[in-house]
Amino acid sequence: MFEQLMQLPLFQGVSNERMTSLVEKLPFHFLKFHDGDTIISAGDECTHIRFIVSGSVRVNTKFENLNIKLGQTLDSPHVLGAEAMFGINTAYPYTVQSQGTCGILQLLKSDYVKVLQSDKVFLFNILNYLSSNAHRFTHSLLQTRSEFSSLMLYPLVMPMSRDVTLTFKQRDLCHLLGLQRTTFIKRLNTLQEQGLIEWTTNEIKILDPKEITKLL
Repeated sequence: MFEQLMQLPLFQGVSNERMTSLVEKLPFHFLKFHDGDTIISAGDECTHIRFIVSGSVRVNTKFENLNIKLGQTLDSPHVLGAEAMFGINTAYPYTVQSQGTCGILQLLKSDYVKVLQSDKVFLFNILNYLSSNAHRFTHSLLQTRSEFSSLMLYPLVMPMSRDVTLTFKQRDLCHLLGLQRTTFIKRLNTLQEQGLIEWTTNEIKILDPKEITKLL
């Protein structure tokens, strides 16, 4: 578990001695979940920082008032919802469920603030993490409205995720993207011919998120 923590971006560059000291002093809690268990529900307040330290989770994001849902799998080690800890809205925008047996390590938000105050490396790591996410959103907004990969991947797909799927009603997705249905289908066919996605009338499977974002 300790080795998994040291691989997370939020803890990289921290000495083993410093990390050991924090683990001994602060109440890190290890929780075990079974297949299909709900770890986080959309709308829950972020009261803890959480880390996937074993197994995998499925993250599902539902678009409000639209029949569109984005699903993606995250493997350990990975941080969950660090961007929801601070700011005006501290509610999770997605539901997280365990895929198989999953181990989650969590720390109360107030205790994580103590971690940030204990060493500048922790503070720089979280600032870099949050800044990177903010840049992803900003970059996507600067793209043309019809850029599928920009709108659907940059803001929503998490780094290192896999098995990314988008389920939808064509009418709703075309409305979201501001595209005519013929243009939408043509764009999807092009991406499929390039080997980046597979799609049906109501689902898009993104085969390689990293490759498709290179289109930007």
